[in-house]
Amino acid sequence: MFEKLLVANRGEIAVRVMSACEELGIETVAVYSDADRNAGHVAYADEAYNIGPAPASESYLDGDAILEVADRAGADAIHPGYGFLAENADFARQVEETAGVTWVGPSSDAMEALGEKTEARTIMDEANVPIVPGTTDPVESVDEVRELGAEFGYPIAIKAEGGGGGRGMKIVRSEDEVEDALESARREGDAYFDNDSVYVEKYLENPKHVEVQILADHHGTVLHLGERDCSLQRRHQKVVEEAPSTALDGALRDEIGDAARRGVREAGYTNAGTVEFLVDDGAFYFMEVNTRIQVEHTVTEAVTGIDIVRQQLRIAADEELPFEQSDITIDGHAMEFRINAENPAAEFVPTPGRLATYDPPSGLGVRLDDAVSQGDEVSGDYDSMIAKLIVHAPTRDRCLERSRRALRHFDVAGVETTIPFHRLMLEDETFRAGEHTTKYLDQSVDEAALDDAVDRWGTAADDRAETSTESHGTTDLVVEVDGRRFDVAVAGGLPRTTAASSGAGGSDGSASGGRSGTSQQVAASDAITAEMQGTVISVPVEPGDEVARGDVVCVLEAMKMENDVVAPTAGTVAEVSVTDGDTVDMGDPLIVLE
Repeated sequence: MFEKLLVANRGEIAVRVMSACEELGIETVAVYSDADRNAGHVAYADEAYNIGPAPASESYLDGDAILEVADRAGADAIHPGYGFLAENADFARQVEETAGVTWVGPSSDAMEALGEKTEARTIMDEANVPIVPGTTDPVESVDEVRELGAEFGYPIAIKAEGGGGGRGMKIVRSEDEVEDALESARREGDAYFDNDSVYVEKYLENPKHVEVQILADHHGTVLHLGERDCSLQRRHQKVVEEAPSTALDGALRDEIGDAARRGVREAGYTNAGTVEFLVDDGAFYFMEVNTRIQVEHTVTEAVTGIDIVRQQLRIAADEELPFEQSDITIDGHAMEFRINAENPAAEFVPTPGRLATYDPPSGLGVRLDDAVSQGDEVSGDYDSMIAKLIVHAPTRDRCLERSRRALRHFDVAGVETTIPFHRLMLEDETFRAGEHTTKYLDQSVDEAALDDAVDRWGTAADDRAETSTESHGTTDLVVEVDGRRFDVAVAGGLPRTTAASSGAGGSDGSASGGRSGTSQQVAASDAITAEMQGTVISVPVEPGDEVARGDVVCVLEAMKMENDVVAPTAGTVAEVSVTDGDTVDMGDPLIVLE
């Protein structure tokens, strides 16, 4: 087994991996950006090292910096968690080629093969796994996409080859929409996955999203751990996951599990992974493989009793899986609720801020995966997830009631969260009956019901619970020496200083990115301003352009979500205040219309 493992991630998944390491007697190394100096995963680790500024591109996505830390710390293994570099085959190959360091995950070759969606479809087809009708090669032109639309029948989906989670996917319902959708899918594919290749497949209108967890070792054992239902989605982003799925009977459950095993065996895949399917009218179709641990692995752990991260580590250390397929049984029902810093009453806009109150529930059948505490800052630089609430019970009905109890006692203040949305879903008859599909939220949930849920159960942002680290004559500080983090207790407290005497360097929390100071500017009355903190992805207009009401004038990325900024009225673009890559704060001017 390994002696010291570096977790190339942040937040709750980093803590989750570290907890498994702790039980196995493996020391842990955290990496962190400037924005995460005081983050929970940093405090949990045995050692922690700074790897750069807040933008992920300059820190958590910097593979060279991470490998440099692994060398400095003497780590002999790297676990990528999910997101960031977790499905980056090039980074996995870098780790594989680094002497004395083991990659905790599938081989880079398997990641590369299954990460390219067209090649993955080919592999699955060869393994006799049903696939959605579509292309197995990238498409190149608008005309080619229109021909495919005529062949398959609209709607069709244009998907980024390296995409996932709905990013880089555009639904096209007529040939008139093809050109804009193709450009947008390519742009997102390039921005999120450094790959602008796209493919086309038939779009299923109202399917269930069912995924199968697999484990495969280096000794020929390939297992599935049952399925999860991830059909409750908003704009293709999962919000609640459960195991097992209400969409499968016994026979279909066996078929889909066997298909997942065949597919990953055909790909020569090892370690943990997830094979995702769409289920429609009693048939299932392969969608993609996630070559990493999943956010929702927790519900599978709850119903099988198997620690998936522990098995990841054992497999990477070349140990054999300690069980066979016949040993895998499903016990009860589990649900995972993603607790995100988002406002359901405002199109789920991200709501970064300070956790004035953070008091999660506990009790029988309740598990919480998080890396935050009361007083912590939820940064707008990364994903909006605060925590994952996992509830397990003997039956689905009891799981629903236990979840209702747990969410009622989940107390958060300082930021709006998705808790009111989850509580609303637990009163929703379609969800309670398990009859929801991937389109249910976007098509059927009343906006007024979301507004009412936030009014009843939401928490307006406030600035109470200002925290102080001073007590009993000591002050707790975080000190960096040559990029490595140390916790220091200073006896007798510290002298108070004013901003004027703090030096030219300023404070770490004052950095505002590419447009420092813009949050203090006064926007013109006819300016279109940012409704959230974020990064400018694109500005499709320039001075002199005529725009109509509802036209997209800017695209912002906030907490890993792409948000269109539209013109509130028709007019002429008089001024463009931002450019691609700029960081903006809420209220900053973006476009001025005349």
